[in-house]
Amino acid sequence: MSTLEPFFMAEFFGTATWLWLIFIGIVIGLLVFDLGVLHREHREIGVRESLLLSAGYISVGLLFGLWVWQVKGGVAGMDYYTGFLIEKSLSMDNVFLMAMIFSFLAIPRKYQHEVLFWGILGVIVLRAILIGLGAALIAEFSWILYVFGVFLLLTGLKMLFSKVDANLDLAENWLVKFLRRRMRVTDRLHDGHFFVRQPDAEGRTVVWATPLFLALVLIECADLLFAVDSVPAIFAITQDPFIVYTSNIFAILGLRALYFALAAMIHRFAYLKYALALVLVFIGGKIFLVGVIGKTPPVISLSVTVALLVGGVVLSLWKTRNDPPLANGETLPR
Repeated sequence: MSTLEPFFMAEFFGTATWLWLIFIGIVIGLLVFDLGVLHREHREIGVRESLLLSAGYISVGLLFGLWVWQVKGGVAGMDYYTGFLIEKSLSMDNVFLMAMIFSFLAIPRKYQHEVLFWGILGVIVLRAILIGLGAALIAEFSWILYVFGVFLLLTGLKMLFSKVDANLDLAENWLVKFLRRRMRVTDRLHDGHFFVRQPDAEGRTVVWATPLFLALVLIECADLLFAVDSVPAIFAITQDPFIVYTSNIFAILGLRALYFALAAMIHRFAYLKYALALVLVFIGGKIFLVGVIGKTPPVISLSVTVALLVGGVVLSLWKTRNDPPLANGETLPR
């Protein structure tokens, strides 16, 4: 027996270490290929390239799901695809907010990919912490799932009946004000750098953050905010941390790549919010039905999720079929 075999076969959060290492290796490979090969220089990413890149990420995510199905069984495979679909759909709102942040800080399109790329690294760490914490809480306090259920029900109902603020002003956002008070931020970009050294008001040469770094911080905070919805949602589907984490990361990878195509047509998904609200209500509700009808079969969870989201997309595209296209760089709320 190899001296490393016990390490590779040992379980980490309920899954063999070698499975985690394969996942990490795939993600690192994708990121290195993305930044080191495809986007070594600052340049604007067009819609066609955005769609192709996203298709590549989504294909890898779907193929990984087939591998999970083969290695961990059909139930785990369906749970993975359900989580993948829910996370990608819930992240649509994140795309709208990212577009607002870039517009507010006047970040040119040629620098946006680098911000999103480095943001991915933050997402990988933040989601690992949140999911690890969630798994530990569930293992210690099984009743925490009912707290997740209540939260998802309330979030879904709020989303269903609330209206989007089309006049959201980031300049008045408390986080933006706090960051500008606590950080030295330059008034202009400096060739895509996150930090520069230049004199302060007293003539001392100090480190300043650029608007590019401010955009990165705001996008990371936005992802943390949206994770509060998505992480409980996938834990309501499965309590396997491996399925929760891998489905989250692959969904986010593909959506960040799709951003450049999606940001210009986000207004076409006007009714997706209501479909997402119904998905959250469904997921939250089935937690409380376990004691009455038993656990909902994964195939039903996946089928209902797909049906609701496809219905929301189709209705949105049909209702907005006559809407004029957005001008370059312009974004509209859902």
